[in-house]
Amino acid sequence: MLARRWAASVFAFLALGAAAPAGPLPSFNAVFPPQDPREVALGQLLFYDPILSGNGEVACATCHHPAFGTGDGVSLGIGDGGAGVGPTRRADSANPPEQRIPRNAPGLVNLGAAEFTVMFHDGRLEADPSRASGLRTPLEDAMTVGFSGVLSAQSMFPVLSPDEMAGHYEENSVAQAVRQGFLSLPGGVWDLLSERVAALAVYRDGFAALAPGEPVSFISISDALAAFIAEEWRADDSPFDRHLRGTAPLTGAAARGMELFYGKAGCDDCHAGQFQTDHGFHAIAMPQIGPGKAERFESHQRDLGRMRVTGRAEDAYAFRTPSLRHVTRTAPYGHDGAYATLDAVIRHHLDPVGSLRSYDRTQAVLPDLDVPAPDFAILETPAEVEAIAAANALSPRTLSDAEIADVIAFLDALTDPAAETGRLGIPAAVPSGLAVPMP
Repeated sequence: MLARRWAASVFAFLALGAAAPAGPLPSFNAVFPPQDPREVALGQLLFYDPILSGNGEVACATCHHPAFGTGDGVSLGIGDGGAGVGPTRRADSANPPEQRIPRNAPGLVNLGAAEFTVMFHDGRLEADPSRASGLRTPLEDAMTVGFSGVLSAQSMFPVLSPDEMAGHYEENSVAQAVRQGFLSLPGGVWDLLSERVAALAVYRDGFAALAPGEPVSFISISDALAAFIAEEWRADDSPFDRHLRGTAPLTGAAARGMELFYGKAGCDDCHAGQFQTDHGFHAIAMPQIGPGKAERFESHQRDLGRMRVTGRAEDAYAFRTPSLRHVTRTAPYGHDGAYATLDAVIRHHLDPVGSLRSYDRTQAVLPDLDVPAPDFAILETPAEVEAIAAANALSPRTLSDAEIADVIAFLDALTDPAAETGRLGIPAAVPSGLAVPMP
């Protein structure tokens, strides 16, 4: 018996590429609520259909495309007023945007798992059972009640943003309703968008089959989008998941990287759990590029992150820990996409303050705007840089070049092939007849 145990231990040691076993590893315990295939199919069409944007030019897929890991391949994207998809997207000279979208487009992988109860880089939308809507959101009492969950409710916000999907005041009725605060009122934003969708037989009949006798509402539209995202990009069969299940152990560089991730590098201090996130908020001295997060009446370019939600000084410059699933496919990195490569963002984590102060601007992937853009205003202001540095809560660490390469090999093992391109894929056409976003 002892001999057999010894032999099994030696085999496991060798399977890891002569590296000591990593640990403790997370449990394989993710819960994914089941989805109705009919709702998923409707959500697929709506996700790729620009019908939900004010000017009929921007779809969810414009900024969350499977070709870019469900991101958009740039640091800060162009929503309304742009043309193209991904790094080739450019401002439309006939109707240019007012500014870049202030934050990097987050990936959508595994957002249908029950553990994801917080949305957006600053967590401004999160589950809250104490509220009538079951959600805490910036809309407060104006929040519509009845969404299936946070993944459904989050779709309310891009369609309200002039920079993302709504367009600007003089351009369309949706943008005008947004500016005037007409959201859930009769004839407001939700009604305008719902009427557009219900006017098309494919959508109208599809929703009627799901809920006979019920009108098409923005909630039913959002629920369908959420069902599609949850099913299309469910990613729990990566090489790492198979390692956790004990069916196919990681070997070589990926195994060595896993040992570092859950050991010396300390990545799991924040990137914990099966999907490598603690769902918390941390200040790590990330360089601030782009227009920042400000109201239209504010004149600064800073992004205070979680503090904008909580009002607490201790939350300044803290942002949500992203899941690392499919991370090798979702460059650039950081809440504002400050780093173009995994190697660069890992090195930032090793020396956050030093990396902030020596930031290489060529890391930023910023499409041409054709309008003045204060892309580096914060980094050109010493007091702003020092404020970001002072908030840093991440201690320096040391890794060799070879160890960084091993960590990246492990991160590549977090990609689930079935979810990489999606299960339903990109439709050839959508019911509105508008252009399906394609790179």
